[in-house]
Amino acid sequence: MKLKNIFVAALALLMASGCNAQNKQEVKQSKDNTTMSKSIVIFFSHAGDNYSVGNIEVGNTKIVADYISELTGADQYEIITHKYDGMDYMSLIDLAKKEAAAGELPSYEGQAPDLSQYDTVFIGGPVWWGTYPQVMFTLFKDINLDGKTVIPFTTHEGSGLANCVSDIKKAFPKATVTAGWSIYGHEVRTGKAKVEKWIKSL
Repeated sequence: MKLKNIFVAALALLMASGCNAQNKQEVKQSKDNTTMSKSIVIFFSHAGDNYSVGNIEVGNTKIVADYISELTGADQYEIITHKYDGMDYMSLIDLAKKEAAAGELPSYEGQAPDLSQYDTVFIGGPVWWGTYPQVMFTLFKDINLDGKTVIPFTTHEGSGLANCVSDIKKAFPKATVTAGWSIYGHEVRTGKAKVEKWIKSL
């Protein structure tokens, strides 16, 4: 009887040890699963009728954002609005001009991203009338980039960075904003090497 009790006790101890080991492994896996990339690309990209490249299914800035994510492992948050869907280029730039002049803040789809786990935030978009599209400024009011490194980039057809960097600094005075980078929209589809060179210089 005593021998049986000893055997049962030993078996119970072995099973308990196994459960503890399994629990520790699950905790480690849980921590690994919640480990996020330390960088994120926030961007707005306009598909449809675009200057120089015509009617495109994937916007120029989206392509650059995908390059950045591929090269750095950064997560992505795309600012989406359907306000400009189906517009021809001339109608779009006329509307964008009116929005900029009025300081309009068009709504975007979904919720603002939780950026608490990120150290570095890439922010990109096309240049519309000297700065980012107004819908991007709508999101800027809903996020906090205090203490983060912010890297602006633009796609354009001659405007370069325009006022985007200075406008980012105004929107996020407590962030560290880099000099920024720009690329011609008509170059992005064959411009991965240029993006890679820029990323390596950071």
